[in-house]
Amino acid sequence: MAVLLAALWPLLALAQTNSTLERQVKAAYLLKFAGFVEWPEGSFSRPDSAVVIGVVGADALAGQLEQTVAGHSANGRPLQVRRIRRGDGLAGVHMLFVAAQDKTLAQDLLSASRGQPVLTVTDADETFGLGSMINFVIADERLRFEVSLKPAAAARLKISARMLSAAYRVQQVAG
Repeated sequence: MAVLLAALWPLLALAQTNSTLERQVKAAYLLKFAGFVEWPEGSFSRPDSAVVIGVVGADALAGQLEQTVAGHSANGRPLQVRRIRRGDGLAGVHMLFVAAQDKTLAQDLLSASRGQPVLTVTDADETFGLGSMINFVIADERLRFEVSLKPAAAARLKISARMLSAAYRVQQVAG
């Protein structure tokens, strides 16, 4: 993850002002997140099943992510992007990015994924409080991410210490 941050650092400073660049950085992060998460047994139907990344409310990011993940794998699994629309189920999705544009839809999807082995990623403070595990934030004029361990633990997901060390902020499990 440190190598990823070093490679992306020049881009991170510009991400706040350039939406294309911000999408590229978010797509790179989503690709890397897939390699730093361990899903519980039974999350994949076959040993060679793809890690499916669902994207909601961000078609431009979904397109960028499709380009970014092409030819890449995470923990030996191919990566696949699925665009999720209102009313679509989350069956088969392992990671879910929910854009902040539609807060009601975000709340519904985060509620539907609660307790399921789905890594949830958002980009608004309001949705992070609704149970998202990872949230993109702008800090010091750079695109960063914060992690909440409580919903990840409830979903039986293990997030690598290497990823946590690269996070802007980590909220620990209460109790």
